[in-house]
Amino acid sequence: MESKILVVYYSLEGNTKLIAETISEKLSSDILEIKPKKDIDSHSKMKYLIGGKQSVIKEKPELIPYDINVENYDILFIGTPVWAWTFAPAVRSFLESTNLKNKKIALFSCNGGANGKTFENMKDKLQGNEFLGQIEFKDPLKNDREENVEKARKWAYDICKLNIK
Repeated sequence: MESKILVVYYSLEGNTKLIAETISEKLSSDILEIKPKKDIDSHSKMKYLIGGKQSVIKEKPELIPYDINVENYDILFIGTPVWAWTFAPAVRSFLESTNLKNKKIALFSCNGGANGKTFENMKDKLQGNEFLGQIEFKDPLKNDREENVEKARKWAYDICKLNIK
């Protein structure tokens, strides 16, 4: 039986979206963009302050409903931007509202400087799963886009090559 793969991500400025779509395309997988009902304005000068505060206080925004049953997938690639050295609040909402157990999970993030404890914090929320790998990207839309796209393709391929039976 072939493994079912899902790429799940949240993206405010498009960096995480670029990597998520690259991975999904490379693996011919399904993809799920999670979105808060009320998102931060990506053009606001206050976005970093607002997003950082939401991350620090561990806010869980209500998400727009989606019609994919995440539990039907064997392998999940979960992507997030890094806000205040951790994962975005929308990803927190997703992780806390979805029963993910006994899955194979790969984590990816996009940041403008430091990943902080992003992966460590995500793994804390995803206990009971097998972790296949993790990777971070530094502003992939601004910093050598093609190199970052190729890095994402290779990483996703390598993860699946080793973990799909």
